[in-house]
Amino acid sequence: RKIKATTIQFVITNVSVHTTTPKVLDVGDSVVMPGIVDCHVHVNEPGRTSWEGFWTATRAAAAGGVTTIVDMPLNSIPPTTTLSNFHEKLREATGQCFVDTAFWGGVIPSNQLELRPMIQAGVAGFKCFLIHSGVDEFPHVVDYDLHTAMKQLQGTGSVLLFHAEREVEKPTEETDPSQYSTFLQSRPDIMETEAIRIVTELCLQYQVRCHIVHLSSAKPLELIQKARQAGAPLTVETTHHYLSLCAENIPAGATQFKCCPPIRGSINREQLWSALKSGQIDMVVSDHSPCTPDLKKLDSGDFTQAWGGISSLQFGLPLFWSSASKRGFQLSDVVRLLSRKTAQLCGLDSRKGSLAPGYDADLVVWDPEREFEVKGSIHHKNKLTPYLGLSLHGVVCSTILRGRLVYRDGIFCPKPLGTHLLIPPKTNQAQL
Repeated sequence: RKIKATTIQFVITNVSVHTTTPKVLDVGDSVVMPGIVDCHVHVNEPGRTSWEGFWTATRAAAAGGVTTIVDMPLNSIPPTTTLSNFHEKLREATGQCFVDTAFWGGVIPSNQLELRPMIQAGVAGFKCFLIHSGVDEFPHVVDYDLHTAMKQLQGTGSVLLFHAEREVEKPTEETDPSQYSTFLQSRPDIMETEAIRIVTELCLQYQVRCHIVHLSSAKPLELIQKARQAGAPLTVETTHHYLSLCAENIPAGATQFKCCPPIRGSINREQLWSALKSGQIDMVVSDHSPCTPDLKKLDSGDFTQAWGGISSLQFGLPLFWSSASKRGFQLSDVVRLLSRKTAQLCGLDSRKGSLAPGYDADLVVWDPEREFEVKGSIHHKNKLTPYLGLSLHGVVCSTILRGRLVYRDGIFCPKPLGTHLLIPPKTNQAQL
């Protein structure tokens, strides 16, 4: 269907991306909306900068209409699990960010006394794993660690994010590791359901804000809904790959599709879309988690050995719109799910995610009708992505950060204009 927007003219400070002279940018019939807030991005710097880095990740973000990212506490070395490590992360990011950047901290065994100092220093909240994280320097937590962390977070207003998979006993039949079904069977829905059962109990017990990252299975949605009805301050996200891809279409050996939790079947995918439409799922993020090509084991096509992560930071908006527009979603839903709700999660909703007086002038100008193929101009450091060759609707024309043009028609501003976003502690943290 045809989408028409009123011709909009507005003043920005560097319309050519090379000057700071205020000029009028006429965007014609393009859509103008709040910049996207992607609150689930693995930048991997310091320590694994060959996988990604602030310079490349934030350029990819700008090219995709993302004006704010929130960096995950892993897979950098060191991980963001202590105040000292957080300060090191900030130093590494300084002068490298083309968009604004906030930071998650991490909960691991025995770091509970670091949590409140990190809150005071400005982390947006914390992430933990209930299963091996994939990297040894970010170990998963057990029940004792969870209760200890929850006690530290009570009264702070902070949020604890859960990678919600838990080990369960699985059949050990020998199968072909190059078949996607082998990997899928190794991480069944029950792993998410059992983990989310624990999360809902903790959330109700401690009344600490909890958030389930990258929900891949629709099966735990009933648990989540019951917990919310009982008063749990619980939110949940899903990702572009769970909404765009399905297990039936993943070829043998195509390890670029591997992520954890896994991409599931087409029926499950449609159930996620229904939950998104009904409000059971609050937001959509990229979970951009790249690595060097060798770690994807494309030579052997072994899903059991390949790194689990998908690169998509640059393409989230067109990925979402290409699928959502066919399912009756409107442009207002794009703003709600990709900008406003994600800003709320990380405590940025007083300045990001909306077009309103007092908010940062973060804008994305884009054409929802224009089609393009994912190829050449990929700005992530490592270009391997399951979306290569895919035709999508929704071309980002310009990205504006706090009133300054950072990206336009394939050209970036000459130097990074992004800032660090340190989240102020809530007012009830005065006693900390």
